[in-house]
Amino acid sequence: MRIAEISSPELRQTQSHDTISDLLCKVEALTTEIERHSPEFPLPESISGNIRHGVTQLSSLTPFHNSVKLQIWKLSYRLWNACIDLSNFIRTSSSKLTDEHAKLRQVTADLLFIAVDVSGVPSPYFKCASFFYKTGTIWHELCKYDHASSCYEKATDLTSKVEITNVIDREERRLLLDLHIARSKTAWEVLDTNLAITLLNRSKRVLFGIAENYMALADQYMCLGKQVLSKNEVCSVNDALKLMSEALELCEKGLRNVKKAEETLGLKELRLKTLRFMAASHLQRDEFDSVLKCVRVLRNGEKGEDHPSTCVLAMKAWLGLGRHGEAEKELKSMVVNKGIPEGVWVSAMESYLQAVGACGIETLMGVFLGRCNISAGAAIRVVQRVIVDCVNGEGPRAKLVAEFVSNDKVVALFSGDLAAKERSGMHALLWNCAADHFRLKDYEVSAELFEKSLLYVPHDMENRSLRAKGFRVLCLCHLALSHLDRAQEYIDEAAKLEPNIASVFLKFKIYLQNNDHIGAIAQVQAMPSCMDFTPEFLSLSAHEAIACRALSVAVDSLSGLLTFFSTGKPMPTTEVIVFRTLITILIQQPQNENEVLKYMKKAHSRFSDLGPERFFGTGEVGRRERNWFALNLWNIGLKSGQEKNYDLCGELFRICAEYYGVSIDGEMEGNNLMVCKSLILAVSAMLAGEKLSKNPLLDNEVKQTMELLERAGKILMSGSIKTNTDDDQATMIEPHFYFIYTSSAYDLYTRINDSESKQLLLIKNYANSKYCNTNDLLQIGLNASEGLRPNTEVATFCFNTCISLLLSSSSPNYQTVALILRKLITITNVHKCNADDDDDDGVYVMYKKAYRIMVGLKTGEYPVEEGKWLAMTAWNRAALPVRLGQMVEAKKWMDMGLELAGRVVGMDTYKSCMEDFVSAVEKKVQSQGHLIVGS
Repeated sequence: MRIAEISSPELRQTQSHDTISDLLCKVEALTTEIERHSPEFPLPESISGNIRHGVTQLSSLTPFHNSVKLQIWKLSYRLWNACIDLSNFIRTSSSKLTDEHAKLRQVTADLLFIAVDVSGVPSPYFKCASFFYKTGTIWHELCKYDHASSCYEKATDLTSKVEITNVIDREERRLLLDLHIARSKTAWEVLDTNLAITLLNRSKRVLFGIAENYMALADQYMCLGKQVLSKNEVCSVNDALKLMSEALELCEKGLRNVKKAEETLGLKELRLKTLRFMAASHLQRDEFDSVLKCVRVLRNGEKGEDHPSTCVLAMKAWLGLGRHGEAEKELKSMVVNKGIPEGVWVSAMESYLQAVGACGIETLMGVFLGRCNISAGAAIRVVQRVIVDCVNGEGPRAKLVAEFVSNDKVVALFSGDLAAKERSGMHALLWNCAADHFRLKDYEVSAELFEKSLLYVPHDMENRSLRAKGFRVLCLCHLALSHLDRAQEYIDEAAKLEPNIASVFLKFKIYLQNNDHIGAIAQVQAMPSCMDFTPEFLSLSAHEAIACRALSVAVDSLSGLLTFFSTGKPMPTTEVIVFRTLITILIQQPQNENEVLKYMKKAHSRFSDLGPERFFGTGEVGRRERNWFALNLWNIGLKSGQEKNYDLCGELFRICAEYYGVSIDGEMEGNNLMVCKSLILAVSAMLAGEKLSKNPLLDNEVKQTMELLERAGKILMSGSIKTNTDDDQATMIEPHFYFIYTSSAYDLYTRINDSESKQLLLIKNYANSKYCNTNDLLQIGLNASEGLRPNTEVATFCFNTCISLLLSSSSPNYQTVALILRKLITITNVHKCNADDDDDDGVYVMYKKAYRIMVGLKTGEYPVEEGKWLAMTAWNRAALPVRLGQMVEAKKWMDMGLELAGRVVGMDTYKSCMEDFVSAVEKKVQSQGHLIVGS
């Protein structure tokens, strides 16, 4: 620096003074701006920064003249007062202080701190310290604890410049204490617990024997103790007790040091409060004796403690010690203590009930009813506490609740519009409890609670539906208890209030319980007329009826349900299930085959309209459903056939074939076997019915029967099914079905003109098959030889084929052979007579054939009676030729008779007579004697 640049002290002083003046002017201008600022708008963010800049520049120009310091003090107070005006407006408008306001307070305190050592201002350090204290309090409110702590520390440093013994002013003394407490609060907030407690302990040095100071410090100990206690941690209870003990000690010390009686009132009150919280701390630690000690101290005071919590603490302590009698006394004492708030009183009753259990409910109810000033809300709380324990199924508790809520005094609490919310709450509480007991099947208790819940439903139009609901559920309860008369009364009341489907359904249940099936059916038929009807109610009715074995009612319900499947309404189940259930019920009842057939036809009509897969379902499910219907038709058809109800049998098997013929998921010929069998049995039943009734089939019936048989024939001849001689058991058909088919076809062919050739071809095809059975073929032959429309050609073919088959076997049945021979002889003889043919060669051949069969047989192997018949009829055939003088012809038949008689046991006498007669004939050629021997 050059010498010329060095200014003189006077010049520097002048320049410094001008700078300070400029800075003070700027600060004053900013202060004025703040004073004029409308509190309705937020402070500009730059204003505190501008003042901070000025304060920083001023602080670099210290020291100041005392006049400058005074000027700074004035500016600082103006700025502080402006801040107070702003904060007052903010607080009255329920807004919160902002960081900008706190910054403005901070810069105000810092501005005052520059001129803190001013002369002429009393206690400048304490005034500046109060600025920092109050600023720190605002920072604390904003949770900026580091800023708050900094302000408190500056304030503490300022106050430490004055000896405590020299502090006389009451406000300054209080400031010293407030500073310590504020620092403790901040340390507590940042979890520096040790520092917080240390600062509180230091505060004991600045109490100055003032009652308010003792109270303030004791109250702070109490606050910290309560915060520790609220954590509900076992390890924290000891710390809470220590803090409360400090508070109690301060109260007692204050009472000893403070002389004025009016100043001790607050300390006494705080002492009692501390004792109550200490008792609560002991209670939290289950130190019940210590709780009772605190209670005794509270009650042994000058006037005796009657704080609401004292009774509660005492009661809980007695409960903890298991001395329920003393606890009950404490609870009853609360009834007469009008100062106990309702919430505290109800909480005490809840604690009592929780500890004592069911045996305390009666006492609890009595205590409640003994109190004069109670609210509906309190009643709800008490009932709710009792009910919480009732849901475990304890009926006695629920009955006590029912008795309590029906008390006139309790009911009166819920009257009027003002108690509408509480009334609804009580109703819901009782309803839910009743529902819980209903689910537990405790219907007696449930009914009682439901009934009492109706006491809390007004008798107005708005609540008609709710009352009706209550009556319906009471009907259900009494139904479960088999109190049918009471159930009927309740449902009648419900129906008057709100006629709907639920009421009709419950009446239906009552009729079922009374076994009044006619009445139940009437209710089922009334259901669809209800406005809120849905088909699901018919399904429920069917289930109820089935459970009660009221099968006629179930049938009516299900048949009614079927009518809704075509309406497009949402249905509770599928149509096929309804049909299946209905038919299952009908099958269980005797003589219901016609009804079964009716619904089987309806089901057939429905799946014909909808398509099989929509009706039965797809895949394996659909096939299983289809087969169920078909199999039941088959079984009922067999049963009807066994009972000779052939008309029904034929119709059942015809429909059965339709079911078996349904294709699911494109399956090919899966049920052809059963279709074929069903068709064959259907035709057979129709023909059997004709024979039984002796009423010939009409032409259209014959045509229909032939169409059915042709369908069966096509399946038989298609190769899609086999017999039981094949390996594939899945497509096996029994050979007798071929016989039934052939026999039925033969019968039907007889109804057609010029059908003999068709009949013969049919029988020849059957005889040539490897499935031909001699017994079946014999039966066809017998049928062809008899009846109104015999076919001799077919009969002859059948008998000849049968003899061939029988004789070709290793052990022929000669009884059958003899029968067939007799039939053949008869047919040949009849055929000869019809043809006016005198040639007996055909008949003679049959006798000759019989003789050849008998040759070589053991005695008696050929039926004796048949042998006699052959011998005698052959002999008798010689009579006519003898009369006519045809001796050669006569001799032929007499020789045949003699040969046959020689093969039959027991005809020796006949044979001798025959031989004698032959000798006589030969002697008397011209003789006209009769040759008939025997009958």
